[in-house]
Amino acid sequence: MIRRPYLPLTWLPLSGLVAVLSLALTACTDREAADATSAKAVAASDSPIHPEVWPEVQWPLAPDEALEARVNALVASMTLEEKVGQTIQGDLASITPDDVRKYRLGSILAGGNSHPGGRYNATPQAWLEMADAFWEASMDTRGGGKPIPIIWGLDAMHGQSKVVGSTLFPHNIGLGATRNAELVRRIGHITAIETRTTGMEWTFAPTVTVPRDMRWGRSYEGYSERPKLVAEYARAMVEGLQGKAGEPGFLGDDRVMASIKHFVGDGGTFEGHDQGDTRISEAALRDIHAAGYMTGIAAGAQSVMASYNSFNGIKLHGYQALLTDVLKGRMHFGGFVVGDWNGHGQIPGCSPQNCPAVYRAGVDMPMAPDSWKGMYESTLAAVKEGRLAMERLDDAVKRIVRVKLRMGLFEQPKPSLRPYGGKFELLGAPAHRAVARQAVRESLVLLKNDNGILPLAPTQRVLVAGDGADNVSKQSGGWTLNWQGSGTKRADFPHADTIYEALKSQIDAAGGSTELAIDGRYRQKPDVAIVVFGEDPYAEFQGDIPNRLYKSGRGQDLALIQQLKRDGIPVVSLFITGRPLWVNQEINASDAFAAIWLPGSEGGGVADVVLRNPQGAQQHDFKGKLSFSWPARADVSSIDDTGYVAQFPFGYGLRYQDDGNLAALSEQSGVTASASDESVLFHRGVASAGIQARVLDAEGHVAGASHAPVTVSALDFKAQEDARSIKWAGEQAGAWELSSSPPKDFERQANGELLLTVTLRIESLPSQGPVEAYVSGGGKRGALQIASWLQSLPHKQWFTAGIPLKCFRKQGADLRKLDMPFGIRSAPGLELSIHQVQLGVAADQRLDCPTI
Repeated sequence: MIRRPYLPLTWLPLSGLVAVLSLALTACTDREAADATSAKAVAASDSPIHPEVWPEVQWPLAPDEALEARVNALVASMTLEEKVGQTIQGDLASITPDDVRKYRLGSILAGGNSHPGGRYNATPQAWLEMADAFWEASMDTRGGGKPIPIIWGLDAMHGQSKVVGSTLFPHNIGLGATRNAELVRRIGHITAIETRTTGMEWTFAPTVTVPRDMRWGRSYEGYSERPKLVAEYARAMVEGLQGKAGEPGFLGDDRVMASIKHFVGDGGTFEGHDQGDTRISEAALRDIHAAGYMTGIAAGAQSVMASYNSFNGIKLHGYQALLTDVLKGRMHFGGFVVGDWNGHGQIPGCSPQNCPAVYRAGVDMPMAPDSWKGMYESTLAAVKEGRLAMERLDDAVKRIVRVKLRMGLFEQPKPSLRPYGGKFELLGAPAHRAVARQAVRESLVLLKNDNGILPLAPTQRVLVAGDGADNVSKQSGGWTLNWQGSGTKRADFPHADTIYEALKSQIDAAGGSTELAIDGRYRQKPDVAIVVFGEDPYAEFQGDIPNRLYKSGRGQDLALIQQLKRDGIPVVSLFITGRPLWVNQEINASDAFAAIWLPGSEGGGVADVVLRNPQGAQQHDFKGKLSFSWPARADVSSIDDTGYVAQFPFGYGLRYQDDGNLAALSEQSGVTASASDESVLFHRGVASAGIQARVLDAEGHVAGASHAPVTVSALDFKAQEDARSIKWAGEQAGAWELSSSPPKDFERQANGELLLTVTLRIESLPSQGPVEAYVSGGGKRGALQIASWLQSLPHKQWFTAGIPLKCFRKQGADLRKLDMPFGIRSAPGLELSIHQVQLGVAADQRLDCPTI
């Protein structure tokens, strides 16, 4: 049993607890009162935690007296400043090697959008040189500091997916469909090797969430909706990354430290909201959502990441009963707990720069990416003033340095001189890609195969269509080179095959022919068409959706399939997706339909299964089985909801010998075709559901058509009348705005660094007078003067402009209740053509927030 450094409040009788809190609050300073807020919330919970009902886990590493002696001696010799520094993790974009020298920080992370030199496609050599520079700073003793090697953490989510040229494996949802834990273990080992080449020792993986509501934008990070499968894979991936505990090579040169995440319940939030509230019983939290932690800890995972979500209203980063009493106590977890990106700032009474409560709850290393300096200073003050016990700080430091010692980091040279440092030939090595290709083959799930159309003879004339056909970015999804996986180009993936490239290679070799036509407009009528389509890349925040309707009912892909069918061409549909979505219309319109998930760099794995060999024999069968059930309707999204019905149940997946004929599916989705993604305000020239476009006069009143200072007319962009021409043609100022009923809550999206993006063309600007972009709601308005910015942007051409949501918040807007989520006010003379307004993470042109 891990010794607890303090008495958990949840062990007190309610009467005693109230008395303790009352006395504490009476005597508190303002800062102490804030510190107590989180503990009070736990005490008042309607779902208290009972550690004794949670299973005990056997930590696999035997006690090591020599190791403990080194840990104790080192920590005893450290100054308070060194101890605090060791517990703080800052982000690459906000820290320098000199900062590490001065503050003796224990860890650096490379966040989703953080890269050497700020370049998402930085070279492997740049990564390695950066790792060397920070290591040298951590070992520099000229200022009197102790040489404690820094440890690097990053999101190697599906391979070493931060670095150009790496092997990109299918995301976890695809791996779950393989039902091959040994394959997952091999993938973990390859990921570790490729990560080590660039000097990193720690990946924030695997995600062992058990997603229940596919509206959640991180669903594809989960292996399955079934806890048993997640538990099996958690052990396999941890062992692949770290090696097997107790065996030679554990945490060796070809391995990295794993982080099982996010503890706990992130996949069970209400309505699938990212960072939301998991409103379930303690038994459900334990039996469903904790399954992967039990096996991951039993496999020796050295780190656990705390979750953003709440459990029945209490933020996990501040939940002592779960982080300390259950995780470290009942489960005997012997590694350290790391926070998530400023997650401690969400604890009541805390801010990203000040949160001693997160340590008291049980987090050992708060992730303070851009707030690390404030967190360092406030934590130092909290210990000096007695608001954070030295015993708790020492426990955190010991856990961190113990892991570093287990990994042998104190004995190793700088990253470039380690056994795998700089061996960039291992990035995307043929043997590694072969394993990824196998994973793709085994992950594909066949849902329909009318008249046995698959596998296809490669001697035919084959049309390859759809926007996913020749697109590595789309087939790889989020967490690929950058956070959302967007804005990349083909050259960023030198060791990859698109699905079209792989199909063409095999078809050409067999004597057939291929034609690539993304929009389906072929030059010569084909014998068969393969249409590759699906979700665009996304990660957290951006990936949340309001229902299970594919692309909110916008049917460009369906129209493409239907047109090919009208031309008398058989259609094989390959659906790229991070979750099962309602696509009954697309399935009905297709002769064959397969879910290929987010396959990664190896399009060849898809071609291996859907094509015969040149002699006409089957190459590889479909092996994948659904690890998440497929919905029969789009309006019932959680498998725990009353009324949820599976169109295809968990475990479904056809093989070639099966009867693949499928009766027509219901095309009643349960939601209207106009239902819009919450992030989309204006699409193809039309306001989304719940949004109204309107014109205001100079006094801010809704203007009648006959006296409007702004005129709006239809305009063609990509299709007929899919944009609007907006002209400030009157003699007075006016505004064009989008109003929302009910109001939008974009507060968490702003915390996630999302942009308000506008796809537009600038036709003309006012000769004089202001132009402002604004949002408002709840009686608060935030406006930005953008005339000079617009002047600097391209004219007479289409592009996407982005304004960070946080800029409007800095100007006074309340982003929690926006009844007017976008508007432009201008003097006469402005003319814009606008196609779309939505939240996003990428833009061709981005406005920097003004300094306030």
